[in-house]
Amino acid sequence: MRQFFGKSQYGDLKEAVRGLSNPQFIMLFSNKEQFETHVRELEKLYPGVPSIGCIGMCYDTGVVEKGVGVVAFSDGVQAAVNVLEEVSVMPVKYIQRLAKDVRSVNGSSENTICIDLCAGNDACVLTTIYSVLKQRGIPLVGGTGDANKVSANGRVYEDAVAYGVVKNLNGRVKAYKENIYRQMKNYRFIASETDKSRYLIGALNGQPAKRVYRDILHITDEDVQSQTFKNPFGKLNGNDICIVSIKEVVGEALTCYRQVNDSDVLVLLQLGDYKAIVKNTIRTIQHDFPRVSAVFSINCLFRYLLFSQNHYMEEYLSEMGMLGSHAGLVGLGEHYNNRFINQSMSCVVFE
Repeated sequence: MRQFFGKSQYGDLKEAVRGLSNPQFIMLFSNKEQFETHVRELEKLYPGVPSIGCIGMCYDTGVVEKGVGVVAFSDGVQAAVNVLEEVSVMPVKYIQRLAKDVRSVNGSSENTICIDLCAGNDACVLTTIYSVLKQRGIPLVGGTGDANKVSANGRVYEDAVAYGVVKNLNGRVKAYKENIYRQMKNYRFIASETDKSRYLIGALNGQPAKRVYRDILHITDEDVQSQTFKNPFGKLNGNDICIVSIKEVVGEALTCYRQVNDSDVLVLLQLGDYKAIVKNTIRTIQHDFPRVSAVFSINCLFRYLLFSQNHYMEEYLSEMGMLGSHAGLVGLGEHYNNRFINQSMSCVVFE
């Protein structure tokens, strides 16, 4: 298979798709002002080609912040696309759409990936989607777009998740995730006074959450929000740790970018040697795939900001490009199988 990436920093879709012929699956990443226009225009340019899209920044060797980018697969993929609607209420109501698409592609854990672009309520959405995918062991990568809008096959949807079930007809696929954070000392907390609807943590080990976080790290109240770049929380999930990013301070409480429940066990994380971790991820992929056709990744907005502030983003994209054709989305949340993760990278590699 082949991966195409086209872009226009000025939002000119025709410029972005210049050179794209016979695509078998398309992903559109646009800006808030032009998204709906781009969705309609893309369908006119490539009628009937399975496509999904969202509002967000994208990249290959450089980042498109406000324009438009197109990622397309061709020469040996089969794809089925649809949406699950009402994700804030009951996405399971539409689950038969996904079950039908999985059957139509007839894929397996070895050669098929589900790529999703979500408008919100990610944890519930992933649990719903994975109830179907796990029956065949099909992995998933994806992310959250902006403005509560996604697209599928030329239509714009609100409060929905768009997905593409993509089968590599000529090789394997595999999903990966990358965590650049490590546990800090032996700090461990029991969350309480939480509010699921607001993603709020009121207390840690019975003490006000903001005070606990601030006092451990010896920072001021004003520094709490930005400190999450270096010290997010981690939520224990079996032998894995899912990153929980802090969104803002609300009185003595903390709101986050993913849900934390009463009695959840949290740990404190610290930023690791991210350059070394990235190199290790690349080595792992190269070991698993001596021949790479394409890599599609989702990098968290916070990783993008962290890398940019440390003048590493261009170097990062250059290093990932050593794998071959690499493109992706800057997400507001990242998905890996049935997990909603923050401040992370997830990707799919095509042989």
